[in-house]
Amino acid sequence: MAAAWAVLAVLLVAAQVASAAPVLTPAFLWAPKNYGFRSDDAKEVVHYQTVSPKSLAKSVLEEGGWSNLMCSREDAQKNVDVAIVFLGSKLQSSDISKDKQVDPALADTLKLSFTSSEFSMAFPYVSTSDDEKLENSLLSGFAENCNSGFERNRVTYTDTCTVNGQDLKKHRSMDSIHDLVTSRMGNNPSGQTDLIVFCSGGFEDLDPAKSEGELLSELVAMLKKSGAKYTILYASQPSGLLENPSNLPLGRHLAEKTNTTKAGLGICDGECLVKSTLLEGTFVGIVLLIILISGLMCMMGIDTPTRFEAPQES
Repeated sequence: MAAAWAVLAVLLVAAQVASAAPVLTPAFLWAPKNYGFRSDDAKEVVHYQTVSPKSLAKSVLEEGGWSNLMCSREDAQKNVDVAIVFLGSKLQSSDISKDKQVDPALADTLKLSFTSSEFSMAFPYVSTSDDEKLENSLLSGFAENCNSGFERNRVTYTDTCTVNGQDLKKHRSMDSIHDLVTSRMGNNPSGQTDLIVFCSGGFEDLDPAKSEGELLSELVAMLKKSGAKYTILYASQPSGLLENPSNLPLGRHLAEKTNTTKAGLGICDGECLVKSTLLEGTFVGIVLLIILISGLMCMMGIDTPTRFEAPQES
C-alpha cells in the first residue's frame, strides 16, 4: 500500500510539472507584397529555433521589417496601411502536420497565405504559457525593442482583448475594422501604419459564433477587397498539456512545403537529438525512481524473526 502511494505521489509531481510547462505553438508572418521589408528574397522562410513571445516580437521587428511600421523613426518608410496581429487559441505546433485538422479553414488559410505571399516567414516553435496573455507579451516586446518609440496611440483592439489602459479603441465587429482600414487609405497624410490586435474569439457579441479559420479568412478577404496594403502576424496561445518535445514534426513539415528545403532537413538535427535525449533520460529516471521507492517499501514491509528456536534433540 505504501509503495502504491509513493508511485502515485511521483506521478502527481510529474503531472504538475507537465501542466506548468510551456506549450509550443506556431507563428506565421506574411504580406501579399514585399513592401520594402527586406532587400533579399524572404518568401517561405522558416526559423526552427524555439523562441519566447518577446523574442518573436523582436524577430518580427528586425527580420520581418515591422520596425519601419511600429517604431517612431524619421528615416522609416511606412508603405503599409495596416498591420494585423491575429491571436488564436487552438493551434499547437504538432497540429500543422496532422492529416485531420481541428479547424480545416484555419489550416487552409494559413497554408495558402504562407505559400502565395511575396513575403512570408514561419516560426514553428513559440513557447507560450498561461502566465501572461499573448497580446500583452507581444506588445511589450514591440515596445522594448522600439527603444521607447512604439506608437501605442496607433493600436486598436477587438473587444475580446484583455489589455489594460485608458482611452483604448476597441472594435466590436468586422465592419468597425473595415471602416478603420478604408478611412486610413483615403486620409492618412502622415503615412502612419495602424496596428490592429485581433484577439481570440474575435468579438464578444459575435452571433453566430465563428471558428478561428472563418474569422481569419473573412479578415483576409476584407483586406484584399478593400485594396489596402497590409501585413499579418498570426500567433496562438492554447491552454493545455505540455507539447512533447520529441514529437515536433511541424518544422520538417514546413520545410517540405517550401522551395528552399534542403535534402538533409528531413532528419532529426542536433537540437532535435538533444531534446529527445533529455526527454528519454527524464522518463528513464522517473521509472527507476518508481522502482527504487517500490523496492524500499517492499523491503520495509518484510517482517523477519529476531530470534530462532534451538533445534530439539531427539
